[in-house]
Amino acid sequence: MTWLITGGAGYIGGHVVAETLNSGREVVVLDDLSTGIRSRVPELVPFEQVSLQDRNAVCDVFSRYPITGVLHLAAKKQVGESMIRPDHYWQENVGGLINLLEAMSMHHVTNFVFSSSAAVYGEPNISHGELLRETATCNPINTYGATKLMGEWLSNGYVAIDGLTVAALRYFNVAGAGQQHLGDTFALNLVPIVLTALDKNEAPTIFGNDYPTPDGTCIRDYVHVQDLALAHVAAMTFVEKSDPGFESINVGTGIGSSVSQVIQAIAQAKGIDISPSVSSRRAGDPPALAADVTKAKELLAWQSRYDLTDIVTSAVAAWEHNKNSISN
Repeated sequence: MTWLITGGAGYIGGHVVAETLNSGREVVVLDDLSTGIRSRVPELVPFEQVSLQDRNAVCDVFSRYPITGVLHLAAKKQVGESMIRPDHYWQENVGGLINLLEAMSMHHVTNFVFSSSAAVYGEPNISHGELLRETATCNPINTYGATKLMGEWLSNGYVAIDGLTVAALRYFNVAGAGQQHLGDTFALNLVPIVLTALDKNEAPTIFGNDYPTPDGTCIRDYVHVQDLALAHVAAMTFVEKSDPGFESINVGTGIGSSVSQVIQAIAQAKGIDISPSVSSRRAGDPPALAADVTKAKELLAWQSRYDLTDIVTSAVAAWEHNKNSISN
């Protein structure tokens, strides 16, 4: 089996490529390198620097490789940016997906794993401590989440048109590092944002401490990127063996941690004290999200192995490794 992995030079993508290769599958990586890093992709893996906005170039990739499945990671993903540049996010995340699905249709590729997000849920009407099931109403409150929900709808539509078998992985907050050189190097997620601030001798910022949560800061379900990579491989196996259809599947730990708790875990991993500053809430941030992962256990035979301490410790080690590599 040969899988095309879009966004395979990204932080998540690099881990997914590594585990896909470990599963015995062949891999082709497509990435425009707008945020990806070429060195994350092993040298022997075919690499295509192509934008999903270039429909002809995408189709050409399918013409040159015996692709049997597609794992679609490539997307713009900053919640705040999506609220001020909604047109850009619709074009990149939805327009690009349409080009990809059309290329799959033309070349009769029916196995599809879609990188979705817990952002599709928006602000679910659940009580504190209640876990989100896939049956919860999807009502995204930011453009990023809306583009991901549209991606689910589009791929589901191709089930009837082309007989696709789709697993849409709704993952929660991804952090950590499975291999140090694959660590997250961009300040787009909470842990690297905090580490970037500390490197500049600045106080990290908490956006809002007046949420209806125990310590007033947002609660999220943090999942180790290595666990997530293995979930993708399990999803590949699932779609390869399943009849045409669509399944949305949460990927998380089932345990919520607040922003303040994550910052404290970083302080412990670095052996320092951290006194964050507090700013106003960001538009589009729901108070609390944590996953019910029963479906992932049942359909994918998958569950997370790492906790918040593991996640933060590995993230800090990778950050220091990559920082030292750059300086040297």
